[in-house]
Amino acid sequence: MKKLLPIILLLVGVGAGVGAGLALRPEPTPVETTEGTESGEHAEKTGKTDEEDGPPKGRVYVDLVDQFIVPVVHDDAVSSLILITLTIEVETGYSEAIFEAEPRIRGALLQTMFDHANIGGFEGAFTNSSRLDRLRKTFLEVAQKTFGDEISDVLIVQITRQDIA
Repeated sequence: MKKLLPIILLLVGVGAGVGAGLALRPEPTPVETTEGTESGEHAEKTGKTDEEDGPPKGRVYVDLVDQFIVPVVHDDAVSSLILITLTIEVETGYSEAIFEAEPRIRGALLQTMFDHANIGGFEGAFTNSSRLDRLRKTFLEVAQKTFGDEISDVLIVQITRQDIA
């Protein structure tokens, strides 16, 4: 019981911290739109029209409901926790199917995160772009293997490491 109490307190503390972070998150600032010749000049400079901005046509983004919590273990003790929020880019019309298959997709992605943690992927500069690119690529392969080629990308929306003293 003495060994279980610190783990329970740790999880309660992390949960409270995440809840406070979500509750105290600032409201997004509205984006000002420009009218007239400025948008035309922007289209000329970039070679894009307003219709080309935004998500790719025929694709939608499905937010996975909960964050993933991955423990990082050193010497048989949890040294830190990784919190990851993911979004799946999928062909239009497959959103409902993604929600129905979410437990299976989450299970496969979570196993991938555990494997990544066990090889030291979340140690040091874990947000290095080359490390995150490999992780994103692995997420996409696993998601496509689990669900199908209708998934075109898995986006890491948020990633945080909480070191445990």
